[in-house]
Amino acid sequence: MTLLTILFDGVAYGMLLFVLACGLAVTLGLMNFVNLAHGAFAMAGGYVCAVLVNRAGWPFFAALPLAFLASAAIGAVLERLLYRHLYTRSHLDQVLFSVGLVFMSVAAVDYIMGSSRVFMQLPEALQGQIDLFGVGIGRYRLMIIVICGLLTIGLQLTLAKTRFGSRLRAAVDDPRVASGLGINVPQVFALTFAFGCGLAGFGGALSAEILGLDPYFPLKFMIYFLIVVTVGGSSSITGPFLASLLLGIGDVAGKYYLPKLGPFVIYTIMIVILIWRPNGLFGRTAAR
Repeated sequence: MTLLTILFDGVAYGMLLFVLACGLAVTLGLMNFVNLAHGAFAMAGGYVCAVLVNRAGWPFFAALPLAFLASAAIGAVLERLLYRHLYTRSHLDQVLFSVGLVFMSVAAVDYIMGSSRVFMQLPEALQGQIDLFGVGIGRYRLMIIVICGLLTIGLQLTLAKTRFGSRLRAAVDDPRVASGLGINVPQVFALTFAFGCGLAGFGGALSAEILGLDPYFPLKFMIYFLIVVTVGGSSSITGPFLASLLLGIGDVAGKYYLPKLGPFVIYTIMIVILIWRPNGLFGRTAAR
């Protein structure tokens, strides 16, 4: 494996981590809510896409939007019934509540889908590699980089340039003042939470072929989501994006050059960055 191949695979893996974790960056950084059940929404989107593609015969690109919508719908229902009652509770209460949801989702998926690992049946156009400058590049990983790159740009523009983005920032900074200005704060939070869950489901669908799906998906990758948000800082999207790329490249390179110590590379990077910048690369003290 050449250095360029490692770099390419690391960028693809980092992009995938960002899409999986950016919903958590939104809920934790912009809403100040610790949702450790984020991986459960990613798992839900992955299984929706896998069932539609593998069993129902749907085209892969037609199933991807359904994965987003299904996870967003589940998030919207749970936000209205459960999550909104914990917005003002302590982070410990939020952690205990969301961890409970994780174990409930693991048991439910194990009962409904079984414990076997599931992979996506990709169309022929996304299988194999293409040769670019003498480097074999996986077509599926290239697609992930393109889709995740466009999604990142769109998300950044939405939060920074649109009216909804300004309303969200106002609702987070001072909910009472925002309400006095006519902003429907509960509605803004509900839409933001549902959108974050939808992004998780979309990332889960994209990651099914690379990471595989099983009932313990939320537990296995929970720490990765937290590392991305912690290292990048939870006050912006730019921080988690750069952290995802850094950690993705570091993880792939570590597993190749130091296969016995590979998993420790990503944690070493995390420790060094947090010693250097305790609030993350682009972190700041939360306003709420």
